[in-house]
Amino acid sequence: MSPVSSTESRESTSSLELAQILAQQLSITPNDWHRLKGDRQAQAKQQLAAALVLLLKNQPDEALAHINQAAGWLDRSVSPLPCPGHGNKS
Repeated sequence: MSPVSSTESRESTSSLELAQILAQQLSITPNDWHRLKGDRQAQAKQQLAAALVLLLKNQPDEALAHINQAAGWLDRSVSPLPCPGHGNKS
């Protein structure tokens, strides 16, 4: 790809589309959940990417919730939830 076509490509892709691609790449899939559930950086990245998408959609309150969740992962005030596929064993 030449520098000109790279620039043209970026100009034709909106910020929201780029943020959505990033959020998709950073999302933790069900197959990766066990491996990454305690990975604080992976969890924070996922939350921050989601926040960026919401902010670009003009949803600042929802974005702030994801930003706070990311901060919680980084400052260790948030812990991983139990596995969603195993259900409650009461």
